Amino acid sequence: MFKIYIIKLVFRITVFFTVLYIYLFHFYLFEVFLDFRLGHFTVLNVIWAILMLGMVIQMVPEDKYNRITMGSRKQFARTYIPPKDGYDKTALYEYTLRNNIKSWIVLLVWLTFNGIFALLYLMNIIGSEELILLSMFFYVADLICVIFWCPFQSFIMKNRCCINCRIFNWGHFMMYTPLLFIKGFYTWSLFFLSILVLVRWEITYAYHPYRFWEGSNLNLRCENCKDKMCKIKKPKQMFTI
Repeated sequence: MFKIYIIKLVFRITVFFTVLYIYLFHFYLFEVFLDFRLGHFTVLNVIWAILMLGMVIQMVPEDKYNRITMGSRKQFARTYIPPKDGYDKTALYEYTLRNNIKSWIVLLVWLTFNGIFALLYLMNIIGSEELILLSMFFYVADLICVIFWCPFQSFIMKNRCCINCRIFNWGHFMMYTPLLFIKGFYTWSLFFLSILVLVRWEITYAYHPYRFWEGSNLNLRCENCKDKMCKIKKPKQMFTI
């Protein structure tokens, strides 16, 4: 799984530099892309289709061919393995409450951070093109957080690793937040589909929190981990029963 995510990171970096190249040398393609006229297609339309497909795949329960880490797949019933001796429901409630509070802090920080760019956009200091480029930078940063270092994990969530991350499937919402401010089919389709991914995750978390805690899901414990995503970013602490 680690090698697969390295390949995904290389691909995302390639996408980012492709968009950056267009920004620097073929700026007019952004106007063509945002115009949304049938028959007017650019490489940006291809990138849009790839981004949309990535979100759709993440919502599909079948994981045989998806090659997605348990950090995302833990929401599905088929990946849930309860402990044979049960689990402490009070501890689960406390764990869920703590992580909900932390997730709200992350949301506040992220919206405040993006609010700066929204203000710059409304003041015409930056344009739609810069927001798209920013979104593609977040597209790369998402996997940097998974593989190398995540500020939300280090400073707010304090989770052991990405497999146990409360907000793992927030990634698409975070990547496409800047696109909310650009009125258009392609931009809003990415953003609002990311909202759908986020809402599905949160509803599942609300109704099935036991799937998200290593104390109640054996698949989330180090000894049962098959992903081995911690080659570079080491686990912060070990879970003890």
